[in-house]
Amino acid sequence: MYFYQSPKKISAFDAKFEAQKIAFAPVSFQVARCLNKFGLLAEVDQAGEQGISLVQLTQHVELSEYAIHVLLDMGLSMGIFWCKDDHYRLDKTGYFLLHDDMAAKNLNFIHDVCYQGLFELDESLKQGKAIGLKHLGDWDTIYPGLSQLPEQTKKSWFEFDHYYSDHAFDSLLPLIFKSQPDHIIDVGGNTGKWAFACTHYNKTVKVTIMDLPGQLAVAMKNAQTHLVADRVHPFETDLLDSNKPFYQGGDLYWMSQFLDCFSKQQIITILQRTVAAMKPGSELCILETYWDRQPHEAGAYCVNATSLYFTAIANGNSRMYHSKDMLKMINEAGLYVDEDIDNIGLGHTLLRCKLKP
Repeated sequence: MYFYQSPKKISAFDAKFEAQKIAFAPVSFQVARCLNKFGLLAEVDQAGEQGISLVQLTQHVELSEYAIHVLLDMGLSMGIFWCKDDHYRLDKTGYFLLHDDMAAKNLNFIHDVCYQGLFELDESLKQGKAIGLKHLGDWDTIYPGLSQLPEQTKKSWFEFDHYYSDHAFDSLLPLIFKSQPDHIIDVGGNTGKWAFACTHYNKTVKVTIMDLPGQLAVAMKNAQTHLVADRVHPFETDLLDSNKPFYQGGDLYWMSQFLDCFSKQQIITILQRTVAAMKPGSELCILETYWDRQPHEAGAYCVNATSLYFTAIANGNSRMYHSKDMLKMINEAGLYVDEDIDNIGLGHTLLRCKLKP
């Protein structure tokens, strides 16, 4: 990690400007969203190098001249557009807001899942509870309610979650199957995308998904659609309840973007339960994004921002962890890391863990 280890080389004037950007950040966010929603980004993009005037835009966009103009002016200040001879052209930031899948998934997730709840961040920090979750539903954590979220909110949540893991699948599957597991236990498998990737990659492997009832119902319906219901099986449990069962004797236990959903003590407990369930020769593979392992500062920015979703919305006590913290918890639970691989997909790290001798 080459960033965050020295003061930024920036003038006082520019630093003050950055402070103003932070102060007005909610305005910038909503302007970017509206520019996309109402088609202004697409219209300016299609105009190309010749650009497009305000009058022309009023003929193509179903907003008043006033509405279009205030959005364009702020778009100039945000570096989304540039304007010459009264014609607007898309700048680089605007191009990526329009065309970059990651920006779209992040923006929709923040707006549909997080935006209102983040107003409760201060109380969430003080109480150690996800106070902002009340804007989505009446649950202690978001996980039992995922299948009950409004359709657009649910869509944005799962698209955000799957976007990052899906980009890692192609690199991961050969790594996971090099140990030739016959039975994979997908802990916290959600809709089953990893299970279906495994059963497609290997025609004999069996996968058991451990999760809450709501997620399992969706996963098993998807298993029928993928024609693998004979090899993908549900195992209903609550991983925070030590009295609930934990699947015993799997060849490989899989936790993808899962442990970040829990506090440190909860992680240690879950890992200890995994250790108790593992047989000699079993492996535990943990896939996470750690902010200190990101190859670029942009990745660390996104990962650290995601931590505050957990604080205010998801559960109030988990986060995207520093890799050193995770390694300590793995060791405390009775495991050692046999393989540590960075830069998988969009910034994931794979930790292959085994039982201590």
